[in-house]
Amino acid sequence: MFSGLNRLLMSRGGPAITGAVVGILAPVLSFLGNPANMGICVACFGRDIAGALGMHRAAVVQYIRPELSGFILGSLLAALMYKEFKPRTGSSPIIRFFLGVFAMIGALVFLGCPWRAYIRLSAGDLNAIPGIIGLSVGVIIGIFFLWNGFSLGRSYPAKKAMGMIMPAFAVVLLALLILAPTFGPDGAGPIFFSETGPGSQHAPIAIALGVGLLVGWLAQRTRFCTVGAIRDLVMLRDFHLFNGVLAFIAAAFITNLFLGQFNLGMEGQPVAHTNILWNFMGMVLSGLAFTLAGGCPGRMFIMSGEGDGDAGIFILGMLVGAGIAHNFSLASSPAGPGAFGPSATIVGIIFCLAIGFLMREKVTV
Repeated sequence: MFSGLNRLLMSRGGPAITGAVVGILAPVLSFLGNPANMGICVACFGRDIAGALGMHRAAVVQYIRPELSGFILGSLLAALMYKEFKPRTGSSPIIRFFLGVFAMIGALVFLGCPWRAYIRLSAGDLNAIPGIIGLSVGVIIGIFFLWNGFSLGRSYPAKKAMGMIMPAFAVVLLALLILAPTFGPDGAGPIFFSETGPGSQHAPIAIALGVGLLVGWLAQRTRFCTVGAIRDLVMLRDFHLFNGVLAFIAAAFITNLFLGQFNLGMEGQPVAHTNILWNFMGMVLSGLAFTLAGGCPGRMFIMSGEGDGDAGIFILGMLVGAGIAHNFSLASSPAGPGAFGPSATIVGIIFCLAIGFLMREKVTV
């Protein structure tokens, strides 16, 4: 049975299966307690984890989201079972770290990662449209650099112990979520949990973790990636991964309708703002950073479970980026972009463009 299922997941229809499963489970998680239109958002969940660890003090977005630990551990289990756990690292780690920082900043200017952009669209939030267009533009700019020799260099095999660092980090996060230790003299911290706002809204831990494990397993087997879908469609005219995105949107749309969570419009959408320009520009930055790094944020978590240390460095950059975004008034809110969010977005785009031009390899004929 498992061999037949694995063949199905590894087929060209595999990403569509994963996309459909994610499209169903994300709205269900919102129905069970996760923030509306944010059933699964890798950037938002990373921001919440950064807040829970005290990396920022935005009190309304602090919670250790077990879904992301599930992504890593589900991927690890699949990789071990099918002998694809291959620790590797060494491909321009410092650049990948800062790409993660700026990818997160762009996502928090938009208020969501590519996964949430599609979830928001499927729930009727029309503010997602400029974000999705911006994401596509950012990916296309990244493709220009790929066509012109961009490379962060090759990674190298590493010890198995290195490959277990991110899975161990995922386990530690789960332990901190469950135990919620308070080490401070006033009984506060070092782990913080929101009492109001999106951070206080969450599905039951066991269900959220189970969803994360399932999605991690499926995404590892099918190589599901929302950024790679656009990249392969443009570069190779290959719909293999893009079918996963289409299935994701369709399944989420149907599920939101069934659960009564569809609300068409721009005004009053949950955890969203109506500034078209910075919804667009924030995702241009994220799309470009994700493309240069090699995949969407969900894909990075999956790769880290396979032992990819470079993906782990990118994830750590995202966590730091979340802290920077909230500590320095870069992140948006439903009222609109943060005070310095637009400026940071421009700086991030300049950084990514510079990396794109400077990290090109000469093509010899």
